[in-house]
Amino acid sequence: MTSPSLSPWIDSEVRGRVGCLTLNRPKALNALSLDMVRAITDALLRWRDDAQVLAVVVRGMGKEGPFGAFCAGGDIRFFHQAALAGDPALEDFFTEEYALNHLIHTYSKPYIALMDGVVMGGGMGISQGASLRLVTERTAMGMPETLIGLFPDVGGGYFLSRTAGRLGEYLALSGRVLKGLEPLMAGLADAFVDSARLPRLWDSLGETPFESGEAVQRWCHTFATTPEWPRHPWPSAEIDTVFALPSVADIVSQLEAADSAWARDTAAVLRQRSPLMLHVVLEQVRRARGMSLADDLRLERDLVRHCFVTRHLQRAGASSETVEGIRALAVDKDHAPRWSPQRVEDVTPAHWQPFFVSPWPTHAHPLRHLGE
Repeated sequence: MTSPSLSPWIDSEVRGRVGCLTLNRPKALNALSLDMVRAITDALLRWRDDAQVLAVVVRGMGKEGPFGAFCAGGDIRFFHQAALAGDPALEDFFTEEYALNHLIHTYSKPYIALMDGVVMGGGMGISQGASLRLVTERTAMGMPETLIGLFPDVGGGYFLSRTAGRLGEYLALSGRVLKGLEPLMAGLADAFVDSARLPRLWDSLGETPFESGEAVQRWCHTFATTPEWPRHPWPSAEIDTVFALPSVADIVSQLEAADSAWARDTAAVLRQRSPLMLHVVLEQVRRARGMSLADDLRLERDLVRHCFVTRHLQRAGASSETVEGIRALAVDKDHAPRWSPQRVEDVTPAHWQPFFVSPWPTHAHPLRHLGE
């Protein structure tokens, strides 16, 4: 049974007793628009209150592989256009996206994410809260926001900070992409499925007489395999030492002074990122480690407002660090962002600390009702 969707890019249907969501915007790698966020939210709320629906399964669609890409994040071209035009829909997008992230993390029925292909940014927001997170050999997962002068949002502070040791700081600052089995090793996935088995899994959802949501989740898990684990892909001890240092400047200095290829490569990556946002992100992850999900999402809503309207630095529109980062990566594609400040050593507390002052009083915060 297919239900009408609020977005042409979201297909929602009930197969048997399972709510099935397909992100179907393949030309944009299923990047989320505001109407897609609203369509997913609408379906989840309907199915949450429908006793006939036992569980929800979400996938992407595309030309490559069984399901193409899962979701490449938010629609950053829209972010750029809306910021330059002063479009209030930009505010609505982040408020409603973060509310959707909270809904998924706290959903009362099993929510199963088939994380095949690209899973980045906003794609992490609609998958990390799943009760079962399945990855494949095609999975490419990451939070690369510092590359565009943003931060790992959609609850990124919450779920990255809960990875082992200081892996969260490393992944958040560097934006490293995790492939294949690496998300499992990082604690950001629950099981591995060969991508060739996914179509059969999907088709079976409408054919199997499930008795409960837990039975749906167990059934999906039976498609998982146990491949041989590779050699550990990152130096955990070194990460735990370097990324525990008190500041971004200390981290970069230590990496540049080390003699390992990993350290040199990581330092070079950090030098390409927004120096200002590296400082914001380090503080974000460390604060989030002691926060509830709702409080983390409220903090991230504060941060994203400051990203596009940085009043204490007299920046907005084209002068925003985020708009400049998107311009360089996705609009002009010159890959030469003009960061300000230009170097991590030039960033002072006066640059980044005001990001953590909410632009709203508590009673007027757009996400004040989360967690109630």
